[in-house]
Amino acid sequence: MKTVRTAPGRDRLATYSMLPAPGELPLATWRLRHTGGNCLSFEEHAHDFPGLAYFPAAGGVLRTGRRAWHIQAGDLFVIAPGDVMGHVQHGDFADVDGWGVFFTADALGPDVPGAHLAWRTHPLLFPFMRGGAIDALRLRVPEPDRAEWVTRIQALDDELARRHDGFREAALAHLVLLLVGVSRLAADVVGDLRENQEPLLAEVFEVIERRYPQPLSLRDVAAAVRLSPGHLTSTVRRRTGRTVQEWITERRMVQARRLLAATGLPVGEVGRQVGFPDAGYFARTFGKVHGMSPARWRQGGPPRQERLVPR
Repeated sequence: MKTVRTAPGRDRLATYSMLPAPGELPLATWRLRHTGGNCLSFEEHAHDFPGLAYFPAAGGVLRTGRRAWHIQAGDLFVIAPGDVMGHVQHGDFADVDGWGVFFTADALGPDVPGAHLAWRTHPLLFPFMRGGAIDALRLRVPEPDRAEWVTRIQALDDELARRHDGFREAALAHLVLLLVGVSRLAADVVGDLRENQEPLLAEVFEVIERRYPQPLSLRDVAAAVRLSPGHLTSTVRRRTGRTVQEWITERRMVQARRLLAATGLPVGEVGRQVGFPDAGYFARTFGKVHGMSPARWRQGGPPRQERLVPR
């Protein structure tokens, strides 16, 4: 799975998005380690998708926001959409050997919505719902279970790489088991998470989820949640790394990709069903996000991609 980078703005970080090709699972595994003569290096950034970073052994540093975590054996970092990941400095990963698992809510089934509403409603995604925190949630896998976690992630990685018959079902089964494990490890912090459910964000994304197929603007969302457009924009951007309008577009693009991949609807009709009555505007918006036209994406053309970290 590749990622596409949205360039940083004056008051926001670079943000990475997953844009799967037609029929591709929105699920990826990455090795997090020093390779060859070079150390990993990437900028301060955020994702608009959730992920896990697991380290079975001690060594190295992981930076989240303003904090540098000295990695301990069994560390498991739960990375929510919008969490700030710090700039990796030279040598941070020199002694690291871990795994990253990243996915979108779409991976858990066609009925899971593609925006923050999913983090609020799906029980396995609850630990990821923290509204763009500065620091990732740090958990600790007990020593007797650490080898099993490595085996599970390696099995997931193998299924995605080999793509044998039934690999989709097998990969999703491994992902679900990993998320069950995360939920159990996070049981001790559930109370804290429940107290920080970001009710404003929940309300914003409920409005987006309900009304994205219709004409919908920042002003419409602001009126629905009884805030000024300016205050709503700054709040949502601060907590998620994106504006309200960008989240509206993201939700529409998730559904557009589903319709393009699963139906034979004309491109203009796909656009109409996701809130773009003007077919040309839909095509331009889709192209800006994906680096290609809707028709080309439907045919499986190569997207404009950047890798977040190498495998």
